[in-house]
Amino acid sequence: MAYERCVGLQVVDEAAYGRYREGMLPILARHGGAFRYDLRVAQVLTAQTPEPINRVFVLAFPDAAAHDAFFADGGYLAVRQAHFPAAVSHVTVIARYAR
Repeated sequence: MAYERCVGLQVVDEAAYGRYREGMLPILARHGGAFRYDLRVAQVLTAQTPEPINRVFVLAFPDAAAHDAFFADGGYLAVRQAHFPAAVSHVTVIARYAR
């Protein structure tokens, strides 16, 4: 069963976020993952978090095991550590679900 993760971010440095995405995409693909949606948000009308959100995306994986393996992958963790902190000030996990 497919497994998805919907996330809201506050991207504060587009160049650093671009480097993060460039580094993580091949790792994501190796785990069978892909972006189903990737949106820049102009205005948040309703949210259950006080943190700002200017980007929303849905990551899709073949199953929960592939999702977990991606987020535990040493290569992914290195890319995240190198680029994500400068790129993103807030992360809001909106939902995780099987479909």
